[in-house]
Amino acid sequence: MGEEVLLFGVWASPFSCRVEIALKLKGVQYKYLEEDLDNKSPLLLKYNPIHGKVPILVHNGKPILESDVILEYIDETWPGYPILPKDPHERAIARFWAKFIDDKCTPALRKACWGGENGREKAVEEASELLKFIEEELKEKRFFGGESIGLVDIIANVIGFWLGVFEEGSGVELLTRDKFPKLCNWVDEYVSSSIIKENLPPRDKLVPFLRNRFGSANASK
Repeated sequence: MGEEVLLFGVWASPFSCRVEIALKLKGVQYKYLEEDLDNKSPLLLKYNPIHGKVPILVHNGKPILESDVILEYIDETWPGYPILPKDPHERAIARFWAKFIDDKCTPALRKACWGGENGREKAVEEASELLKFIEEELKEKRFFGGESIGLVDIIANVIGFWLGVFEEGSGVELLTRDKFPKLCNWVDEYVSSSIIKENLPPRDKLVPFLRNRFGSANASK
């Protein structure tokens, strides 16, 4: 097709990782450009002057911003592997849970693990309550998308991989098999998938990186 697909990302970002997974599932060829958010490139600021954040997908010179928007764009633009369900009601449900994870769960998990000792017990309790909703939605399915990885699974990579890194780096325990057996089984299935496994950052590098980043931020408060 002669099309150009660029992805601006950060190796440690679950949001960048989502987009890479979607592109790989679709079989789309792309060029990855690693960004330093402490020293943002002129191209990043050109394509996302509003927020200056990653990920940014650039398709034939046209930028698409925000990981959830990018995932839907990828699904609508390239045929093949379905990321969202075809049924309108199921698509709406998937969008709801994707938004729930991004707007509610991700900030709560980060706060529970990296929010500091003050108020940690309450933060852990609140995060656990949110994880219960995710556990119940999974039901008896292999993936949130059924028998294959879909939108909610990709969005939930923050639970499937990054939460374990948060826990290891902070010493907080949230996702235990006795409390969340279905979610733990899903995590095992998710990270065992070859597409997922091949696109996750190295854990031994990510743990100290996040400990330094978030731990230092809390120490300075």
